[in-house]
Amino acid sequence: MKKVLYHKTLSELGVHMSLPLGKREIVVQAILFSLIGGLNALIDIGSLNLILYFWPTENSLYLLLFNTIAYILAVTNSYLWNSNLTFRKNASKNKRELTLFIIQAFVSLMISNVVFVGGAFLLGILPIPTIAEQNIAKGTAMIISSAASFLFMRYYVFRKVGRDQ
Repeated sequence: MKKVLYHKTLSELGVHMSLPLGKREIVVQAILFSLIGGLNALIDIGSLNLILYFWPTENSLYLLLFNTIAYILAVTNSYLWNSNLTFRKNASKNKRELTLFIIQAFVSLMISNVVFVGGAFLLGILPIPTIAEQNIAKGTAMIISSAASFLFMRYYVFRKVGRDQ
């Protein structure tokens, strides 16, 4: 009979869990990633709104530029926190890992930009203020690109070379 190990508490977050150890790791990572993601979201949407406050626009090229600036600020924060906390067991902080992180950040940025600009364009047909349509589009872009980013980071960026996960 196979013995299954259970970890009863997640003391660092004050969450009580009764999960097998293998499942516990992904739950902890998802929780930490989400908390850091909340901070990233504040940086991302906060900096975008600050830029749009000073330079309001509906021009798609400027929206792409402004979204990219906001995204780069958030993704830099993401790397610092996720490599030192969420994925610290597997983070090696070498050139390979940094290269993979940059690739995943670029792919996630493309997802974010397409959803943001496309969403702002589609929402433009509704009789709502421009800043509202831009924030709705940005929120949607953040959710979709964050989900893609988590999967990329968990399964490609922060994993040991040759390790099966």
